[in-house]
Amino acid sequence: MSRSIDDVKNWMNMFRWIVKFIRDDYGVDETILVRTAVLETDCRLTIEQIEEIVGIIAESFSLRFPDGMLDEVVKLEELCMIASWIKGFYKRPPFISEEFESRCRALNQIA
Repeated sequence: MSRSIDDVKNWMNMFRWIVKFIRDDYGVDETILVRTAVLETDCRLTIEQIEEIVGIIAESFSLRFPDGMLDEVVKLEELCMIASWIKGFYKRPPFISEEFESRCRALNQIA
């Protein structure tokens, strides 16, 4: 299913887009979808669902996430920050490793 990203112009729009997507497609109550929400425990998403979400974000925004992404991402905020950084909407997230940064940059020229 194709989702419009026309209104996504900065990291705040991307965060909101991701929240709405998870709310609508995975039935997660929006009150749970706060920055600090842990995707597995707070949002009750399975690893398979998180992988689907990451794949749809990548496809929608023409991003490529490296293997091992879920080793770097636990919280909703982290997912949004990495996606926003790769897309060029946000500075490099301080929590990612140098090795992960290198792999992201190798896959995405805009990062």
